[in-house]
Amino acid sequence: MSYANDMPTMTKTAALASELRMSVMRLTRRLRFERPDIGLSLTQLSALGTIDRHGPMTPREVADHERVRPPSMTRVLAVLEERGVIVRIAHPSDGRQQLVSLAPAGLDLLREDRRRREAWLAQRLAELTPEERAVLHAALPIIDRITQTT
Repeated sequence: MSYANDMPTMTKTAALASELRMSVMRLTRRLRFERPDIGLSLTQLSALGTIDRHGPMTPREVADHERVRPPSMTRVLAVLEERGVIVRIAHPSDGRQQLVSLAPAGLDLLREDRRRREAWLAQRLAELTPEERAVLHAALPIIDRITQTT
């Protein structure tokens, strides 16, 4: 747009925010479509991924990472345990608590989910020019910084 250079900075920032939000939403929707049907909700998969990334943790810690209330996470973890994708283990220093950890089936499930979505994305990235891939690579630290919560 030729008038973009004449726009006030805040308006340009708002326009960029809108375009970025829409692009990220479309990418997220497309990656979600590539998920194999494994019978878990996005909330359950997210909790599973959190446990994978951070290792064994208390249910409250999982809830904190997922930004949900502990009673909600209790229900999510119950389903995951019933499905055999997590296990409860004794807390090493607090006998009143338990930790949740990935079961081998949970790790297998996550690996397949990631493999399938990353294969689709890698194929799409291979269709780009080297210059386009370099731009995306350079943008990754910026996107990561934006997503950090304070």
